[in-house]
Amino acid sequence: MSANKKDLRVYLQDNLLIGDGAMATQLYRTGVPVGVSFEELCLSNPQLVHDVHKAYYDAGARLLETNTFGANRDALSRYGLEHKVTRVNRAAVAIAREAAKADAFVIGSIGSILAGRVRQKAMDEFRDQFEEQAIALIHAGVDGLILETFLDVEELLLAIDVIRPLTDRPLICQLATLEVGRTRDGYTLTEAFSLLQKAGADIVGLNCRLGPAEILRSYERVQVPEGTLLSAFPNAGRLGLTDGEYAYKSSPEYFAESAKRLREQGVRLLGGCCGTTPEHVKAMADALHGLAPQVRVNPSETENERPSLSSYNVRDRQKPSIVERVKTGTTIIVEFDPPKDLDTEGFLQGCCELHKAGADSITLADNSLANVRMSNMALGAIMKSQYGMDPLIHIACRDRNLIGQQSHLMGLHALGIDQVLVVTGDPSRFGDLPGASSVFDVTSFDLIRMVKQLNEGISFSGRPLKQKAQFIVGAAFNPNVRQIDAAIKRLEKKVEAGADFIMTQPVYDAEAIRLVYESTKHINIPVFIGIMPLTSQRNAEFLHNEVPGIKLSDEALARMRKVQGEEARQEGIKMAKELLDAAIPIFNGIYLITPFNYYAMSVELIQYVRQKSSLLQASAQA
Repeated sequence: MSANKKDLRVYLQDNLLIGDGAMATQLYRTGVPVGVSFEELCLSNPQLVHDVHKAYYDAGARLLETNTFGANRDALSRYGLEHKVTRVNRAAVAIAREAAKADAFVIGSIGSILAGRVRQKAMDEFRDQFEEQAIALIHAGVDGLILETFLDVEELLLAIDVIRPLTDRPLICQLATLEVGRTRDGYTLTEAFSLLQKAGADIVGLNCRLGPAEILRSYERVQVPEGTLLSAFPNAGRLGLTDGEYAYKSSPEYFAESAKRLREQGVRLLGGCCGTTPEHVKAMADALHGLAPQVRVNPSETENERPSLSSYNVRDRQKPSIVERVKTGTTIIVEFDPPKDLDTEGFLQGCCELHKAGADSITLADNSLANVRMSNMALGAIMKSQYGMDPLIHIACRDRNLIGQQSHLMGLHALGIDQVLVVTGDPSRFGDLPGASSVFDVTSFDLIRMVKQLNEGISFSGRPLKQKAQFIVGAAFNPNVRQIDAAIKRLEKKVEAGADFIMTQPVYDAEAIRLVYESTKHINIPVFIGIMPLTSQRNAEFLHNEVPGIKLSDEALARMRKVQGEEARQEGIKMAKELLDAAIPIFNGIYLITPFNYYAMSVELIQYVRQKSSLLQASAQA
C-alpha cells in the first residue's frame, strides 16, 4: 500500500521510513551563496528547490520536508520578506508535492524562532508567528508538521501548545542538543520526551547539532515513554576545517552503519540534517531496505543518563557571603580598581588597608569604561589565596562570548571566588582601544540567569556538571535617571532572572538616597547604596557631564567649585559622610567606590561607617 494512503503514525507502527537530508547543504552545493534566504527561493527559483526534493526522493527518501525551516516572520524579516510568510510556505508545499510521488509524505517544516540565540524576551511573543506559519502549511495540504532544531524544551512546548489545537495531523517534534542527553535549558531527554508526548507530540526525536554517534549515545541513555514513536536526523558529523574549507566529515557509508544502530534503539523515522546529501540518504535507504522496525527497549535505570543534580558534590563556603552578612548588620563593599599596568604592589597594599579598616568585601571592576586594566580574576585569586580577603568580581557582557563567559566563571569557581556582579559594560569604542570589538552575546539579564544555571549544576549548553557552583550574583542599578519607574522595572527583571543583591551607581544627595530606598523597599533582596567621594571640581564636572549613569546635585557641584587640592578631597570626604548619615539608618548595605585609587579616602569612610553604625546599634539597644 502507498505510504500516503495511511496516516504517518499508523505507517510507522509497522514500517521504517527514510526522510530526506539537508536542504541548505544541497542548495549551497548548487551555487546558492550563504547569507541569502533559502526559503525565498520557493518564490524566485522554485525549480532549484524542486530539484533538491527530487534528488532526495530518487535517493530513497519517502518523507520530504518543505523548504520552510526559516519561513517564519522573524527569520524572513532579516531579508525584508516578513510580509511573504504565507506565500513562501504555500509555495514550498506545492513544490514538494510536485517533486514527490504518491508514496511519499510531504511534511511542513517549522524551525525554532530562537534559532540558537539566547532568549532575550518573553517567548509568548512567538505564539502568533508559530500560528501564522502552521496555518499556511496546513491549508496548503501537508501530511503533517515537523517542529525541528529546538534547543529549548520550553520553546518547543510553546509551539506545540499553539499548533496542536489547529490540526489533528501528525506532529513530529525534534530537539537539538548541544551535549549528549540534556537540552540547553537543562532538561534531561527523559524529562523532555515525556513532556513533549504529554503536550501532544506524535513522534519525538533529535536532529541537528550532533552527529550519528552522539545521537546514538543519547538514545542509549534515555528512558522513552512506552509506545513513543522515535525519529533521528543527525548531522553528517561535526563541521570542521579541511583543506582550507569547512565541511562535514561523515561519509555515506558511516551514515548507513549508524542508521542500523539507530534502528536497534527503536528509531523508525531516519533522515539527515546539516551536511547530509542524497548520497547519505541513499546509503541509509539501501542499508535499511527490507528491515522491519525494532521495538524500543529502554536501558536499565543504572545505565540511564547521569546522576541527579542533587547527588553532585557541593563545596562548603568557609564564611558567610555578603548577602548573609547584610541581613544581620551593616555590610561594606568597597570598589578598588585593578591597575592599568603590570605593577600590583600599590594595588595590593591598598587592598590590605581597606581590608584592615573593615571592608567586608573588595570589589574589582571588569575593565570599567572600556579601559584596559589587569585581570580582576587574577588579582582576586591573589587577594583570596595570599591575603585571605573576600573579592567580589565584576563580569561585563562586553568582552567575552558565551564560550569565554562560561570558561571565566568556571575558573572563578575553581579559585573559590563565588561573589560576582554582572554588568553590561561600556562599549569598546569609548575606551582606550576603540578598535576592539564589543561582544555582547547576551544581556545582563541573560547572563545573570545563566550564572544561576551553573548553580543548578548545568552548563550554558545544558550539559550537567559534576559540581554545582555557588555563585552569589549581584546586579547593577542606576537610580540617576529621569524615569525612576522604568529603571525599577528593569531592576525587577534582574531580580526575576536570579540576582541575589543590588549595587547602585553612586548618588550625590540625601533625597536621592531616600528615593532609592522608597523605590526598592518592595524588592526582597539586599540593596547596597553607592557612595563615591569627589576629589576636585574637575572630577565632579567630569562625572556629572561625561560618565554615563552618574548625576550630581547642583549643591554638590557648587561646593566643589569653592575648593582645590587637598582641601577639595577633604570636602569630598565631608560630603560623602553627610550622604552616609542619610544612608546608614535605612540601608544595611553600603557600597563605597574608591576614586583614582585614593584608598585612604575609602579607609576613612569605612571607619566612619563602622563608628556611625555602632552608635546607631547602641542607641537602638538602649
